[in-house]
Amino acid sequence: MAGMRQSLSLRPPVRVAIAGLGAIGMQLAHSLDRGIPGYRLVAASASDKDKAAERVGRLSRSVAVVDIGELEPLSDLVIECAPAKLLADIVGPFLRAGKSAMVLSCGALLDHDELLAAARRYGGQIIVPSGALLGLDAVTAAAEGEIRSVRMITRKPVKGLIGAPFLLQHDIRIDNLTAPKRVFSGSARDAAAGFPANVNVAVALALAGIGPDRTMIEIWADPSLTRNTHRIEVEADSASFAMSIDNIPSENPRTGRITALSAIACLRKMTAPIRVGT
Repeated sequence: MAGMRQSLSLRPPVRVAIAGLGAIGMQLAHSLDRGIPGYRLVAASASDKDKAAERVGRLSRSVAVVDIGELEPLSDLVIECAPAKLLADIVGPFLRAGKSAMVLSCGALLDHDELLAAARRYGGQIIVPSGALLGLDAVTAAAEGEIRSVRMITRKPVKGLIGAPFLLQHDIRIDNLTAPKRVFSGSARDAAAGFPANVNVAVALALAGIGPDRTMIEIWADPSLTRNTHRIEVEADSASFAMSIDNIPSENPRTGRITALSAIACLRKMTAPIRVGT
């Protein structure tokens, strides 16, 4: 065992790139800069390179700020924290090089089957952290048997949903709500298309369980809330369970603070001497 621990400690650190330096990306950058065993932040990209260079310039270690297409040659793992429309451009080169990509905009994976195909063909890996959700380990375990149904009810403060494409397409006004309003009911696939910046959690749940077409979701806009809340109800042959979580929003009201912490925990788990949970 001592020899194994020594050999692990002698491995070179995983070179990490971050694509997107918003609230989540910068929290990850600071955590990596402070030190996560087994990793070293080496590169970053953002739409505004000058602003990105200023931000990473405050870190204790030098980080190259480059275009998205230049991230892969510099690093072994990319963490995607960018707008969903950039997912394929960020993740594709890493998967085709047999490398890993941690995806936070996992809802966009449903529109890019070629990414999963590339991971299979070239030996790359797509990593989806739990994000703002809980219980994915239980759902994954239940999926080894038979899951009969998965339902999620998401309630968000109004400002966390304003501007969602589904609301604009159906002319649903929520800015003057005085009571909770259900704005969507349907599959996780349709929810991801209509609320691409709001319900990545629904797709993570779907990928862990019975898929995006059988995973059902309700989305509520609630003017009384200050937190993003999710309740999951699962019926399976191995267990029936329900879980709920109230997430404190980050600087971006569409995303909970726990999302970045989940990515950090996922990184630690990938190199930890002991892994707890499925």
